[in-house]
Amino acid sequence: EKSPVNLLAIKKILSCVKVDIQVGGGIRNEETAKMFFDIGVKRIVIGTEAHRNPKFVKDICKLYPSRIVVGIDAKNGLVAIEGWTETTKMKAIDLAKTYEDCGVAAINFTDIYRDGMQTGPNLEQTRQLAESVSIPVVASGGVSTIEDIKNLLSIEKYGVVGVITGKAIYSKTLDFREAVKISRQNI
Repeated sequence: EKSPVNLLAIKKILSCVKVDIQVGGGIRNEETAKMFFDIGVKRIVIGTEAHRNPKFVKDICKLYPSRIVVGIDAKNGLVAIEGWTETTKMKAIDLAKTYEDCGVAAINFTDIYRDGMQTGPNLEQTRQLAESVSIPVVASGGVSTIEDIKNLLSIEKYGVVGVITGKAIYSKTLDFREAVKISRQNI
């Protein structure tokens, strides 16, 4: 099995930091998953393959309990795959329900139209997805301010357990330390 192109970079990051790392992108077989776990990755995110091959996800959940995250990216509530280049006819909620009771650690839910736009998260779709399953949901897409963090905390009771943000940290519209502080106050 050929190594993922980013394996060495991730290994170097792991050697420099003392935080749990989660990796996603292109994980389509057990061998690739094992390579990431062997270098110290805490969790892997499976996206496209979660739509195409639910059996693979369920099988790998048995091998690596609590270490598999399903990444669900959506356009207007429909699952998008292959790096968002293809939109399926499957509803994000229906895909999430596929993974009830199989040991998935979490669902990373991204509203594609909001991702990187810094327009705030899609609270309604995130809440609906979280309410529809017992799997913890991590919100992604559009999170860019402390107000967005507070808004997400208001739907925590439905099963939203975390948030992914990137551009907002680099562009300094979100104070990371303040976001963590506010989130911890709510625990």
